[in-house]
Amino acid sequence: MSDKGSHGDGHPSNTDTPLVAWGAGIKHPKPITRRDHSDHVLRFVDEHLHDTPTPKEWGLDGIERVDVNQADIAPLMSTLLGLPCPVNSVGNLPLSYVDMKEEEEVEAVVANTKQILNQFLRKSQIKRSHSLYFKPFKPLAQYSSMLNQIEGLLIARDYKAAMQLSENLRSLALDGLHYFQTYDWLMLMTIITLGYIGWMVFLVLHVLQAYTSLLGDTYRKEEAFRQQYNTGKVNLWGCLFMGVLSVLLFLERSPPLYHAYFAMTVFLWTQILNEYQFIKALWRHLSRRKFNYVIKLLVTGVVSLIILEFLVHSFTERKLYTWCFLVVGAIASMYLYNLIPWRSRIPVFVCLTCWFLSLFTLMPAEIPDNNKLVIASGGMIIVIGLTAKWLDLHADGNKYWLGICKHEIKQPRFPMLFLFQALLVGLSSVMVFLSTSYRTEKQELHTVHQLMNWSIAGCSMVLPLFSDNGFLSRLNSIFLGFAPTFLLLSIGYEAVFYGALGLVLMAWILFENSLLHLSKVKKSSASRKNLEEHFFLENEVRYLQLSDVRIPLTFMVLFNVAFFGTGNFASIASFEISSVYRFITVFSVSNG
Repeated sequence: MSDKGSHGDGHPSNTDTPLVAWGAGIKHPKPITRRDHSDHVLRFVDEHLHDTPTPKEWGLDGIERVDVNQADIAPLMSTLLGLPCPVNSVGNLPLSYVDMKEEEEVEAVVANTKQILNQFLRKSQIKRSHSLYFKPFKPLAQYSSMLNQIEGLLIARDYKAAMQLSENLRSLALDGLHYFQTYDWLMLMTIITLGYIGWMVFLVLHVLQAYTSLLGDTYRKEEAFRQQYNTGKVNLWGCLFMGVLSVLLFLERSPPLYHAYFAMTVFLWTQILNEYQFIKALWRHLSRRKFNYVIKLLVTGVVSLIILEFLVHSFTERKLYTWCFLVVGAIASMYLYNLIPWRSRIPVFVCLTCWFLSLFTLMPAEIPDNNKLVIASGGMIIVIGLTAKWLDLHADGNKYWLGICKHEIKQPRFPMLFLFQALLVGLSSVMVFLSTSYRTEKQELHTVHQLMNWSIAGCSMVLPLFSDNGFLSRLNSIFLGFAPTFLLLSIGYEAVFYGALGLVLMAWILFENSLLHLSKVKKSSASRKNLEEHFFLENEVRYLQLSDVRIPLTFMVLFNVAFFGTGNFASIASFEISSVYRFITVFSVSNG
């Protein structure tokens, strides 16, 4: 739970919960005896230490704090009530809370230990009965002798030694439970990793065969015939191998998901082996290329891995996107400025939009309420839509824009579609103001307002299906189509983020279209002076090139920014409850 009352993420500040205990059997609070005392005394099950100090307003600065895991509460309550521990409990009895004699404490810990040990034994028994080759948990091979030793220490009234041995046995039992819970970890991780690698290799082979010229350059007719002949054999061996694996999994009573993992992995690698002749021809093709091409290929692979690692680190550090868009905006604009031989504002537009989007990952993940900003964002979105519409209408007089935007000069199917979409955006801003006003005054959301909000959100997302096929027309319609729903669900600066993200997407497509048309023009004209005269080219088949790797990489970055730009790694879990108050009733006078 976050400080604002919404569903939080896994950060300790959202999971640490105050635990207050008092009454019979509870120890009295102890004053802190050391000046250097720290609350960092317990390591939690998720391996984090306490980083949340005791709030000063509680007035407990001089009292020692006793921290426990959530699972520890069950044995604590059972001990205080004099009941057996829950069968499936994995908590350790926190002795710092209970006020009992030494003998009673030892007996309670021994009972807690036996309860966890019985869970371990049951897990071990189930796994042994299902496994064809069982590997036991060796540290607890002599658990019965340890229990007998504890019983002997209790009879001898050596409570200190009995306590220590019981805690050691309990710790081993918990380790044993973890061992059997992750018993199939190595097998599953291996098969899942092979599945992911197989999926990536399969996609790469498909792209190389379907969208590049390598198939015609490297493939010989006899190799293609030989591959078709060997396909049946490979499929047969793949089916036999999967059959053997299925029998083994069935004998071990593995869950259906295990069968799915193995089946998908075997299927993918069977398809890859079917392309053995193409892979061999591809290797022969690469070995004949110049050394510079191989270096370029390796550099592209390294850069791709760096970008993927960047995305992984950005899950926990959103500010990385700020530096990313600041640098990319400057580099992309300068690169495009040097390539475009005519006067254009596209490089400036690319730079400004990237820099604008870079601001949002510096803002807090917990979005503060600001309904005025949401309402103003509706006006900003309409202005962006009007600008895009103006460029689309005036592209007829500029042959460069006609080429880049692929504008088709024809009568639109629905001339009033843009005005209707802009009207819905403005109406959604008005409904944000009205719905928020009623909620602020603790009034019930009117049924009329509720129906209007649902109607606006549903209708707006369908309208882009009726837009024209032109680049700017379609993109602008999609941008305006999702804006009303986003505004109705927004509570703060994320409404402005929607506009910024839309601008960056427009800039990206303009950037790619500019590069695409420049490459076509340079093919048809050997002279830079004739560039403007030969701008319009007939459509022709274009194969993918190595430099096109930037497109999926850019898509992945923008996809992650769209998700994490206004939140942290668990932004779905951190969904703000108040954002749905414009669609549901939050206060009913009749039920009050």
